[in-house]
Amino acid sequence: MANTPEVTELLDAAVTALGGRRREGQVTMANAVAHAIDTGEHLAVQAGTGTGKSLAYLVPAIRHAVESGRTVVVSTATIALQRQLIERDLPRLANALQKPLGRKPTFAILKGRGNYLCLNKIHAGTAEEPDTELFDPFELSRTGREVTRLREWSSDTETGDRDDLVPGVTDRSWRQVSVSARECLGAANCSYGEDCFAEQARRQSAKVDVVVTNHALLAIDATSPANVLPEHDVVIIDEAHELVDRMTSVATDELSTASVALVSRRVGKLVDEETADALLGAGEQLGELLESAPKTQWTQLPPDATAVLAMLRDRLWQTRTAIGPVRPPGGGDDGAAARSAALTTLEDMHDTVVRVLGAFDEPDESKRRDVVWVSLDTSRRGAEPRPVLHIAPLSVGGLLRASLFSNSTVVLTSATLTIGGSFDALAATWGLPASGRGTDRPAADEPGPDPAAARGTTANGKAVPSDSGSVRWTGLDAGSPFDYPKSAILYVAKHLPRPERSGIAPRTMDEIADLVKAAGGRTLGLFSSMRAAKEAAEAIRERSDFPVLCQGDDTTSTLVRRFAEDPETCLFGTLSLWQGVDVPGPSLSLVIIDRIPFPRPDDPLLTARQRAVDARGGNGFLSVAANHAALLLAQGAGRLLRSVDDRGVVAVLDSRLATAGYSGYLLASLPPMWRTTDPAVVRSALSRLAAAPRPVG
Repeated sequence: MANTPEVTELLDAAVTALGGRRREGQVTMANAVAHAIDTGEHLAVQAGTGTGKSLAYLVPAIRHAVESGRTVVVSTATIALQRQLIERDLPRLANALQKPLGRKPTFAILKGRGNYLCLNKIHAGTAEEPDTELFDPFELSRTGREVTRLREWSSDTETGDRDDLVPGVTDRSWRQVSVSARECLGAANCSYGEDCFAEQARRQSAKVDVVVTNHALLAIDATSPANVLPEHDVVIIDEAHELVDRMTSVATDELSTASVALVSRRVGKLVDEETADALLGAGEQLGELLESAPKTQWTQLPPDATAVLAMLRDRLWQTRTAIGPVRPPGGGDDGAAARSAALTTLEDMHDTVVRVLGAFDEPDESKRRDVVWVSLDTSRRGAEPRPVLHIAPLSVGGLLRASLFSNSTVVLTSATLTIGGSFDALAATWGLPASGRGTDRPAADEPGPDPAAARGTTANGKAVPSDSGSVRWTGLDAGSPFDYPKSAILYVAKHLPRPERSGIAPRTMDEIADLVKAAGGRTLGLFSSMRAAKEAAEAIRERSDFPVLCQGDDTTSTLVRRFAEDPETCLFGTLSLWQGVDVPGPSLSLVIIDRIPFPRPDDPLLTARQRAVDARGGNGFLSVAANHAALLLAQGAGRLLRSVDDRGVVAVLDSRLATAGYSGYLLASLPPMWRTTDPAVVRSALSRLAAAPRPVG
């Protein structure tokens, strides 16, 4: 459209309509996003809590979409943020910007195909047979009732979206009425193609200005030969610190005896008994191999592994050949969905076996593309653990560079993107070059750069461009409205013993009790394991009268709500509480972190990435383990201040943050809080906060 208002004018209109106030960091970020869209230069923006980053990227995104007529994709890591954007931010923005833009901006949410009902699967009766070995009669009866309800719901729902079903159903029940993208027959080949819920959502997404999706679907779109997302030229990735993990998850495959047995049952009605039994036998041999193999990373194939995997590969392909095409010549739709699902599963598993066999073709471990390991699945209650073979990419940087950054202008944002004061560590994992590197070689062929050499991009509000071949990006810290030195204390318990894996030391438990008492409850405890969280919760319950909630007592959302409602309550938990907990006000004045959150030493993927960096002459510990810990520390510390009126303490009960050689690097990744190692100073500050008058209502 002609004479489109400038971004600052639109932002002011939006802020005024929403009853907010202009924030310097928000304006800076909005202008930077607009500049990136105009120039095609990728942008990484660190925007602290309270900056208003959602408006800062949505306003220029909407402006571009309305002006150019092209869709903008916004991707998030969590359902909570998706809902915030779709249910609150975008509807309010659309109303606020309708007048200055000349029309009301439009938006839609797009999810993976598996989130929608499949009418063909429902009406063709191709639901999976129950896995009687894994589910008791009660569970099977429950599944039957839920599937019946889903079939009835399919006649009433307008969206077929699982999230619109209240109350919800189990994952197993949902699988009876949905298909993956690969299992889908395709709209052109399906009798229900015109009415398909997933296709309706996809068609709708192609007509709107802003499409909200998730990192998993973004990853599938990046790796799939077919376009999953509508045509677009701008992608905005919120919660960008999660991008690599979500991309890695999508690119990770698994093999187990149970999965082969499930495939064998699925194809049992489509092939002769001898073919199905041969496949089942190959799966049993795989199980014997995995039982005897080391439950760790495979740096080379164990004895007999090549023969066992080759047999499974061949049996899978023989079974696939025996099924034949989805639609035999002259045949109709009868059985097409079942054959399509079976063929897809067989081909996927065949490709996984081929991938595992090929993973060891390169003798130099540091140059391999994939990491292979075996773990024990302990998720089945009351059942013996089962070994599972995993294969995951050593790095997804090259994939992101080739499939995402080469095709669109990308804006990546989060409250925590700088590590050690630089964007370079995360940029490398995304496939972007370190700033000033000036080379055509993709930096993220490495699992991560050596932090000692990654200092080119500052995090002090200055935009520092980086150029490597055709990939240019800028890093910007939009700042925070919080006065950290005056609002928050970072307390490192230098006097405590180094944490041990065996449990919480008595002196450390005493420290936790003293801090909680001084704070008057109001404590979020972030622990390295559920065992430690439960141990601490039980100890504080015995030593004080403060209510203590522990992760696992109820759903996380319910626990967080109860914690926020009662200022004297404490909430203890592990990883899922490190991110996304938003409790402003008097209910939270103390965040306890029991130890530096380094990855587990037996984590096969991160260990392989460390070794790969070491083999290239870098420092694998700093590049991988320290970066992992720094990001989580920043996320955990970020739970404290959620509004400009908040005050409190982040207490790290790990003396290494004050004494280790890498402590300065980790501290540089945290907000600039006032620092101390004096426990008396901290207890006094917490006591004053606890005694301060609290807002009424």
